[in-house]
Amino acid sequence: MRIQRILRTAVVLVLALAAALRGAVGTAQADGSRSSSDGQLLFYNHSYGVLDRETADAIEHSDYLKDFANFLVRTTTGAGGQTWTGRYLMGRETYLELFGVGDIAGPDGTLGSAGLGLSTERDGDLATVTERLRNEGVADPVEFLQTRDFGDGVPVPWFDAILTATEYDAFGAWAMEYRPEYFADPRSNTEPAGFPGDVGRERVLSDDYRTHLMRDVTSVRIAVTEGDLADTVPLLRAGGFAVKSVTGGGVVAQGGGTTIRFDAVPRERAGLQRVEMSLNRPVKDRHVEQIGHSTLTVGPGSRAVWTFAANGTR
Repeated sequence: MRIQRILRTAVVLVLALAAALRGAVGTAQADGSRSSSDGQLLFYNHSYGVLDRETADAIEHSDYLKDFANFLVRTTTGAGGQTWTGRYLMGRETYLELFGVGDIAGPDGTLGSAGLGLSTERDGDLATVTERLRNEGVADPVEFLQTRDFGDGVPVPWFDAILTATEYDAFGAWAMEYRPEYFADPRSNTEPAGFPGDVGRERVLSDDYRTHLMRDVTSVRIAVTEGDLADTVPLLRAGGFAVKSVTGGGVVAQGGGTTIRFDAVPRERAGLQRVEMSLNRPVKDRHVEQIGHSTLTVGPGSRAVWTFAANGTR
């Protein structure tokens, strides 16, 4: 799923929002390996990337991916009747969402656009993240509700979300918490709660991952502009990630079983670069699958690595 922000023609979420403070806290806040907030409240939910058309089409029609992962192409209707069609690799708790150039109207459909969704596991934690953001220097976090239409024209509350900025260059991150109405709707095909207040990722995703190799996303690497990175760091820290600056510009954020790396680059070099995934079972041999201008390497062992060529070139 994607987030549509005010002042941008995006396909995913319609935001009736006021402009938020952008970049009040720079990447200097990322110094040190300790998170500024005690306790992990946000966890990697999914990330998305806009790829060149050849690669996106190759992914959509790849027979290998259908065996490798719980793979689907799905069109979703969100708030305001906006629709988007993505290519999805679904794991146990995490997933990957991929678009091609032009699949999304406006600037969000350009090569190198990307995003990151972080979600809570317990009801009420999003409110705590919102308060933490203020401590991180984000004076007015933007709050909104996303809905989902299952085809009858009646929007169902899907999740509450917050973000730190409504304007961005090519990348945006948001925090989200699934709504009880979504879990209660039988069409969502969600699982029962494992404990009181359970709004976790595993409840939302299908158990079909068990019949494939891919289990979960364990690491992502995304190239973003300095401005987009400055807007993202406070959210990571408020969510409990340990954020550390890296040589050459950028940060690495660790927490909740997933490593997220951002490299600071000019806009023309921005985009999804690398995704690592755990496997349900180890494989003996190394398999390399060329999918458009991307390379998926599976094994040996219990790990797969998918790399994406910058600007759609080999």
